[in-house]
Order: sequence, then structure tokens, then C-alpha cells
Amino acid sequence: MATVREKGYYHWDGQLAERRFPWLPITRTGILLAFKKRGFRFLFAGAFLPSVVFLAIIYISEHLADFKFWARGSEQFITITPGSFKVFLTNQGFLFLMIAMLVFAGAGLIADDLKHNSLQIYFSRPLRKKDYLLGKMAVVFFFILIVTLVPGLLVYIFKLIFDGSFKFFLDYPWLVLSIIGYTAMLAVFFAFYTLLLSALSKNSRYVMILVFMIYIFSDILYGILQSIFRTPYMSLFSIRANIVQVGAFVFAQKPSQAVPVVLSFLVLGGICGLSALVLNRKIRGVEVIR
Repeated sequence: MATVREKGYYHWDGQLAERRFPWLPITRTGILLAFKKRGFRFLFAGAFLPSVVFLAIIYISEHLADFKFWARGSEQFITITPGSFKVFLTNQGFLFLMIAMLVFAGAGLIADDLKHNSLQIYFSRPLRKKDYLLGKMAVVFFFILIVTLVPGLLVYIFKLIFDGSFKFFLDYPWLVLSIIGYTAMLAVFFAFYTLLLSALSKNSRYVMILVFMIYIFSDILYGILQSIFRTPYMSLFSIRANIVQVGAFVFAQKPSQAVPVVLSFLVLGGICGLSALVLNRKIRGVEVIR
């Protein structure tokens, strides 16, 4: 008669192999999924259109002799200064394109994981909460920086090439740092903004609406309150207006609103702080402790 043996649990004494960048697969997957969405590639390509236009303006400004008939009387408007980079990176259309891009690329970053109960799977691996969040944020960093920082630096380099000298660099040696600092601020803010809204619902389509409408509604609310109270401080209710204020400060330009720039920093920082609190609460309850 064969003996029946019960197989018990044997503890594994091995060591988990820790990767240097455990969040990288999350980022790579998020980027690939964004490009698979219908219409996103067209929108992504369109986000570079302002950079092409700005580059053309710089070329014309350095070759006015070739365009003197077309550019007659407009020389003062196409003179390139740090203010030109500020206008390029803070204009309303450019910011709108970034929001539209985040609607597709960022809305489902956490919402889809909540919908499919994927967080338990993430944390059953050697992955910490901060690695998970960094991986999701890096998706937003990628899309924001690739349409702001990369074109901004390339346009700056082409400005030096078209000029044929380092005079522009010597006149504004801090401009490169301004481009890097401003675009980094954009990436961090939009990462927190997108993940905050993505963590509020399991329905990614609902989050897509939130990402778009909250940005637009904040501008509408600013317009309504401004018409009632007639004070520039109402601009603090607008996400776009606060970004423009910070951009003016970073590029050493006169703010468009007579409001202390520190208040705009506080508003944007407050949104990031609120996002951090919500994300910590949303994710903490399912994290696996090893």
C-alpha cells in the first residue's frame, strides 16, 4: 500500500534581486500604452508645432535681409530675447496642447490599476510605493520634457548657430538654466496634477474629463471672479495664470498679473502637496509588507 505524504510549505532562503531602477518597466509600459491609443500619435506630433514655428521665427530674425519685404516694420517683434522663450513656453496654446496630451497619456496611469486591482500585483514584487509612484510620474516627465525641454534647448542651440557667435549666450548666460528650471517645474506639477486626478476614480474616461475640465474651468472661474471683484488676485484661481506667473519670474520678465509670484508658487505647490497626501492614502492600504 502506497504511503500518502503531505507536502508542507518550505521557506525560501534565497535573496530577492533588486534592480537599480525598479520603476523603469512601469514607465516603459505607460509610454507604450499611450502611443497605442487612437489619435495620440497625431496629438504628440502636433505638440512640436509651436517649436517649429518658434525656430522659423528665430531663423527669420537672423536673416532679416532675406525677408526684408515680408518683415518690414516688424523687426522689433521678432527680436529674440529671454522674453521670447518665456512666450514660447508659457503661451496658452502650448499649455493647452500639453493638457490634451496628458488626457490620453496620464488619465489611466493609476485609474486603470485601481480598476483591475493591479496594485496587489505590483507590491507582491520587490517594488516599494515610492518606486511605483516614480514609475508613473516618469511617464508624465517623459511627455512633458520631450515637448518642452528638448525643443527649448534645441531652439537655443540653433539660435547660436544662426547667429554665428556666442553673443546671445554671453548676453544671457542664465537662460539655459531658466529653460531647464521652468520645464522641470512643469513636469513635476503636471505629474502631481495628473496622478492626483487619476487616483480619484477607477474610470479612466472620467479622469480624462477631469484632467481637461479642471484646467479649463480654473481659467473660466478666474474670468468670472475677475469680472466681479476687479482684482488681479483672482488669477490665483487659474492653473494657467499661475504657470504663466512662475514662467515670467523664471525668465526674468515682468509678471502679467500684479500679484506676488510667491503666491503662484504656493498655489502650484499646494496642488502638489494635496496630490502627495491623496496618493499616499490611496496606495497605502494595499501595499504588501515584506
